[in-house]
Amino acid sequence: MATLATFMRDTSAKRRGGANMVAAEKTDAVRAQEVRTRQDACLLRALPNDDIYFYSKRIDNGRVVRQADPEARGECWSAVGAAAVLLVLGASIIAPHVGSVLAGYKLEALKQERQSLIDQKRDLEVREAGLLSPARLNDLARIRSLGSPVSGQVIHLDAAASVDGNFARNQAPVVPTPTLPAQLSAQ
Repeated sequence: MATLATFMRDTSAKRRGGANMVAAEKTDAVRAQEVRTRQDACLLRALPNDDIYFYSKRIDNGRVVRQADPEARGECWSAVGAAAVLLVLGASIIAPHVGSVLAGYKLEALKQERQSLIDQKRDLEVREAGLLSPARLNDLARIRSLGSPVSGQVIHLDAAASVDGNFARNQAPVVPTPTLPAQLSAQ
């Protein structure tokens, strides 16, 4: 831009060239000398391109109507299609890796759950062993004044003898009487 500004300040005699150019140079040199002598020594010289002004012109495009370009529609759809193909390709490349990472997370969660269940089982087994220990049961029996059962108090349940499926009964078991084969054939 500096050369353009210098070109704009140039006199028309210089731009024409030829014999008038030497005269124009002389007049420019003389004019510059006069300007220098007239200027005050304390004043600053002008900034470059100080004499160039930019104006903002308001443009109204309200009457301009855009005409449809028939080729632009096809280019747009081809760009959308290419983007869709790239998206599907990228997704198909990334999907297996994402699936394996998610499966790894699930596997680690299941391993942690398994370990916590094993720990719970171990705790419950220790607790059960403590609750069923003979020493503890004897202490509970002594506290509640329980004694050993006598022979008539114990009833053994026989699953084969139960016809109706009731294994626990409040009745004494019925002792089967031996039947004779003749009684069976008579009936």
